[in-house]
Amino acid sequence: MDIALWVVAGLFGTGFVAGGAVKLAWRYERFADATGWAHDFTPGKVRAMGVLEILGGLGMTLPALVGVLPGLVPLAASGMALYMAGAGTERVRRSEWTLLLGDVAFLAAMLFVAWGRFAVVPFT
Repeated sequence: MDIALWVVAGLFGTGFVAGGAVKLAWRYERFADATGWAHDFTPGKVRAMGVLEILGGLGMTLPALVGVLPGLVPLAASGMALYMAGAGTERVRRSEWTLLLGDVAFLAAMLFVAWGRFAVVPFT
């Protein structure tokens, strides 16, 4: 179980960091044209989402890897689960049903890591 939690946290954490980096690195217009949904948000909100994704993604593994405050891992996973619930809400609002499946998968993975690190294999 510990290995599964590390793998899921590492893969999804990397995905969040990469997604957040794109939100910060690309010009707003380019990103909004590529995604569509970003037109519903201001450039500042999209950048804030990028920062949250990077911090949450790093929080999924970095504290445990360096041995400093590893208890932050399940908190980061819980925070990213809430973030993905918000993303899913936006998908429903926009009637993007096929894209909602990806958000639900991310949400489930974050809940798995949070549950696993809070209750099953917590860091000591």
